[in-house]
Amino acid sequence: MEPTVLGVIAVALIVGAAVLGRRTGVASVLILLVVGIAIGYLPGFPPIDIPPEWILAGVLPLLLYSSSVNVAFTDFRRNFRAIAGLSVTLVVVTSVAVGFLLYLLMPGLGLAAAIALGAVISPTDAVAATSIAKRLGLPSRLVAVLEGESLVNDASALVLLRSAVAATAGAVSLWEVAGDFVYASALGVGIGLVVGFVTVWIRARISEPVVTTTISFAIPFVAFVPAEHFGASGVIAVVAAGLVTGHRGASRFAANQRISDHTNWATVQFILEHAVFLLMGLELHALIEDVSGEEGGVPFALLLGLILTALVVVIRFLFVFLQMAYLRRSERRLVERGDLHRDSFRDRVEAAPAETERQIRRKSGVLRRLRKHEADSDFYRSEGLEWRESFVISWAGMRGVVTLAAAQSLPPSIPFRSTLILVAFIVAIVTLLGMGGTLPAVIRKTRISGGGEEARQAETHELLDAVNRAAVAVLDDPEQTVIDGVPADPAVLAGLRRRYQRAAAVELAEDSASEIDAISQMRILDERMRQTARAELLDARALGSYSSEAISAVQRVLDIEESRFDAL
Repeated sequence: MEPTVLGVIAVALIVGAAVLGRRTGVASVLILLVVGIAIGYLPGFPPIDIPPEWILAGVLPLLLYSSSVNVAFTDFRRNFRAIAGLSVTLVVVTSVAVGFLLYLLMPGLGLAAAIALGAVISPTDAVAATSIAKRLGLPSRLVAVLEGESLVNDASALVLLRSAVAATAGAVSLWEVAGDFVYASALGVGIGLVVGFVTVWIRARISEPVVTTTISFAIPFVAFVPAEHFGASGVIAVVAAGLVTGHRGASRFAANQRISDHTNWATVQFILEHAVFLLMGLELHALIEDVSGEEGGVPFALLLGLILTALVVVIRFLFVFLQMAYLRRSERRLVERGDLHRDSFRDRVEAAPAETERQIRRKSGVLRRLRKHEADSDFYRSEGLEWRESFVISWAGMRGVVTLAAAQSLPPSIPFRSTLILVAFIVAIVTLLGMGGTLPAVIRKTRISGGGEEARQAETHELLDAVNRAAVAVLDDPEQTVIDGVPADPAVLAGLRRRYQRAAAVELAEDSASEIDAISQMRILDERMRQTARAELLDARALGSYSSEAISAVQRVLDIEESRFDAL
């Protein structure tokens, strides 16, 4: 069959799975995984063998960038300790534990190769988990932790895999492994930050949407390739570049750029995520054929896969509950200490004299930091990670595309390579179908709720009202409503005031002195109002006084209105 026909069929399956998933409540990627397995066993269907480099160096950077560019930096900062524990410490613990067990079960494999497989099956894939979590309205903090873990743990696992594979060819000390991890992580962050800041600076100065979109698609590889060339983690570089772009793009890019980026990357992410899960299913038949000729065959690989699945699940549950218990105590102490000292400190700051410009600026900065700490305290107080959240995070430890691609990257010199690849695939498919398929039921049983759709809409409307009030305040300032020394037309002020009260349309009085002058005044004043509204939104985002969902929703409202008004 022609590749073009296969591509069309794949797209049709992806769209069909997405529609079926919305109607049935089952994650569409799980539907495609099952469909892929079924198609792979059809008579006459050719074996599928995708080179792992295509996934690790071609698809993974795009997926990570599309996810990280939409992650709220405030959410990442507030959940950093939880994310770091899950994506670094848990990956190392899981890799070593799996390696030692595998070494005991298969002595001829070697400890380094066994730990390499442990690194392969240690990272989680949050695609199915987060899609279910968002659809069922889970708390935004829980979704942020799962997304953050999936962004960073791929880097930890791949760096550990690289060190373990190197150890199979010669002696590598524990200090060398630790040093390589620190070097790869630090340099990856540095390269990603540089790429993020430079590309944002360049794109902010380009007005052509086609050109800036082209640059956007190149950013993941601009970060990934140099990082890998210098021995750093390309995955971490991509994530860092995405976080910088998402954070700074809100204030540096034009509205039409942000709208275009959101649509383009959502499309890329949708197609690649679903295509990869379909490919995972298609490859199963060929993997089983390869293992059939090895010692132990498929039954041994299946048994080993189930044993390792049980091990990684138990380790994850133990680690998550211990870590979340520690974080709960730590956050409660932080909130209590903050509540105890914050009011008295604020009183002292407000009472302090501020006569010079430098003193006024310094006092304003201290008060702003206090507001930020208050918002953090409110966040930890209202969205603590209790046992229910810990249980859902533990259950959401599905393995996915990185596990399979990393397994296929194992060198041919490793003994039982085909068996190990099939074992990794079994761990991935059992966790995806078993835990991913039952995750909605687990969420319902734990009775976790993010407050409901009405609460989210109320918060969004509250933020939108605050933004609109800041914009309308421009019209109440006589200095702001004077253009070239001439006061603005009252009809223009009235029309803009109605517009920012969400009126259906802006109407100018027919008896205005000059229609051209009125339109020009409206455009200038509207620009001032939009700048004020956006500054108010960015201030709310920096302080973290509203959820990332409300910030994103209001950002889209402002972007759409700005783009529409600019076009008119």
